[in-house]
Amino acid sequence: MAEAIHTSASKLLAHLRGTWLLPQSGEAIAQPDLMRVIAGERVVLLGESHDIAEIHRWQLHVTAYLHLLRPQMAVGFEMFPRRIQPVLDAWVAGEMDTATFLEKSEWALVWGFDAELYLPLFHFCRQQRVPMLALNCHRPLVTRVGQVGWDAIPVEDRDGVTPSAPATEGYRRYLATLMGGFAGSVRPAAMEPERFNRFIRAQQAWDRAFACGIADYLATAPDDTLVVGIIGRGHLEYGHGTPYQLRDLGIDEFAVLLPTDRADHDGASLKGIADAIFRLDTPEPPSPRRNSTKASS
Repeated sequence: MAEAIHTSASKLLAHLRGTWLLPQSGEAIAQPDLMRVIAGERVVLLGESHDIAEIHRWQLHVTAYLHLLRPQMAVGFEMFPRRIQPVLDAWVAGEMDTATFLEKSEWALVWGFDAELYLPLFHFCRQQRVPMLALNCHRPLVTRVGQVGWDAIPVEDRDGVTPSAPATEGYRRYLATLMGGFAGSVRPAAMEPERFNRFIRAQQAWDRAFACGIADYLATAPDDTLVVGIIGRGHLEYGHGTPYQLRDLGIDEFAVLLPTDRADHDGASLKGIADAIFRLDTPEPPSPRRNSTKASS
């Protein structure tokens, strides 16, 4: 997968609703053909925008399809820090109702997006007895890494996360573009060199935490296990973020799938963004976010 955004001129690629497109070739692929290939990976990462209900429906549909092909499965979630793992285990085991699960998992505190967006996926895991994995780290760790870097963090305070592989120049350019898009233009204060470096270190702490959570589970799971990762798309696009950290941890058998609501794409800028993208139905308006101290970005 490419590590930089392609900017050369290219043709416009049409993308029909309800179909998959291969970004590298610009060609459509039938869902059964794609799923058979994707199911052969060790890890499948499903990107999201956290507040779009249609994306979470798509994640559920893809996860259910993959489960038919690879029933030895676990689903990892960016939304939960590692300390919540016992609660996820108890939920999948059927030991609590939904309200208790949301309370004990501290959903409103660690995430804050509307739980209704995610509950169908949580219930799927419970119903099918699919292990749920808490992939995130303790939020203060990310802040400290951003401020002082990994070397200044004692090993016992790293929440089981190893230092990230250094950011590539391609990732730095990608994050600069991403930051500029938040407000429609790059804010000068946000792009001050040291502030930008802190942002990159923090982003990489999340990237590495998700990768470590997946790698740690696979290290002790049966060889035929497939891990599906539910992760924000900014941590996945163009082979940066978590994919880059997975490679550094020795995991090369993975795929990234992304949703889109666009009817057409610039072919050059699409190259390398993911292994395949799916055209959604027209999304409903974003769900309002409740107050929280979010566990991740």
